[in-house]
Amino acid sequence: VQLVESGGGLVQAGGSLRLSCAASGFTFDDYAIGWFRQAPGKEREGVSCISRQDGPTYYPDSVKGRFTISSDNAKNTVYLQMNSLKSEDTAVYYCAAVRNACTSGYGWYDYWGQGTQVTVSS
Repeated sequence: VQLVESGGGLVQAGGSLRLSCAASGFTFDDYAIGWFRQAPGKEREGVSCISRQDGPTYYPDSVKGRFTISSDNAKNTVYLQMNSLKSEDTAVYYCAAVRNACTSGYGWYDYWGQGTQVTVSS
């Protein structure tokens, strides 16, 4: 089982990034894929999730209207388009897989990627 994130980097405030999460080794359609982030000294936070059962879900109000999650089932890849980035979005972003339905609780997730750093300069 493997989840590989890519697309992180350094961007100025107001800019955009698109993160990718490529999944392999499990039946993609049977899992929800979530995006989490963790800033230094802070707890891991659920950002967004997508599943065939629930469609897209966004957790913190701070990302609603700015982040968009999407899935390409043919490529077993989930994307997180992040627009109007703010300094408070700076964190390591992880994708993770949980069977069937989305949840914001990171303890429920079965598989995790290695993370990709997003740094937003103000």
